[in-house]
Amino acid sequence: MKKILIPTDFSKTSLNAIKYAMYLMKYEKTKFIILHAYADELYAIAKDLSREDFEELKKIYQKKVDKSLKKEIAEVLGISLNTKHSFTSISRFGGLVDETNEIVDKENIDLVVMGTKGKMNKSNITFGSKTLQVIKYVKCPVLSVPFGYYKKSLKKILFPSDYMLPFKYRELALVSNLALSFGATITFLYISDFKESLHRQLDNKSFLDQFFENNKCTFLQTPENGITNSINKIIKEDAIDLLVMVNQRHSYLEHILYNSTIEKIGLEIQIPFLVLQNLHR
Repeated sequence: MKKILIPTDFSKTSLNAIKYAMYLMKYEKTKFIILHAYADELYAIAKDLSREDFEELKKIYQKKVDKSLKKEIAEVLGISLNTKHSFTSISRFGGLVDETNEIVDKENIDLVVMGTKGKMNKSNITFGSKTLQVIKYVKCPVLSVPFGYYKKSLKKILFPSDYMLPFKYRELALVSNLALSFGATITFLYISDFKESLHRQLDNKSFLDQFFENNKCTFLQTPENGITNSINKIIKEDAIDLLVMVNQRHSYLEHILYNSTIEKIGLEIQIPFLVLQNLHR
């Protein structure tokens, strides 16, 4: 059974992420866990309360959150007729990243799915602050789903790599299984003016070729014209349905995540974005 954790803030953006996760897992027996961590919002409205009043408000707020979670799951169940899917909810007084990581460990979660508002107007803001925190710090693959993304197809997956990073079997298996379920083609993109030549690069590329032997794969190289620009261009020109990248120390993705200001990232991601985590778990 697959286990999918979906943090929610009860918005249309979160509900859209839940629907997309259900679509991705429509062929899999899956347990969906809907999480709402509410410490930040409670602290914000209770900063002037005494400790006694705060504890009383916490109990009341917990009941309110549980009621909202039941309502959201009821709405999801009204949409889903998939007998392979089951839903449960968790409300936690705690920080989103900490609670997410704890549940990831306890439940052995396969994937965290979060909704994001996506790039709006001419702003470069691609991820909300909470989504970015989860992508950066949660030790589990994270899929961000832009609000308004309703395209029901998964035919083209783009996986940029310089072939310098090692890969985790479990996380690559997630990508492979998704591609096999939908008959999708995985395009491994190498952005450089030079062919891969280091032993590490050649070994990692060979490993990917063998690991995905049952998938439809292509290996593409494009000249160096800025990694971000190259990825954005291919996503648009090739009508990519899912972008996959690996987050690891000293990687391109880590650079743009950790050096972005106010979550401003040049990647114009308006499609689902799966971040694999090469972190100890």
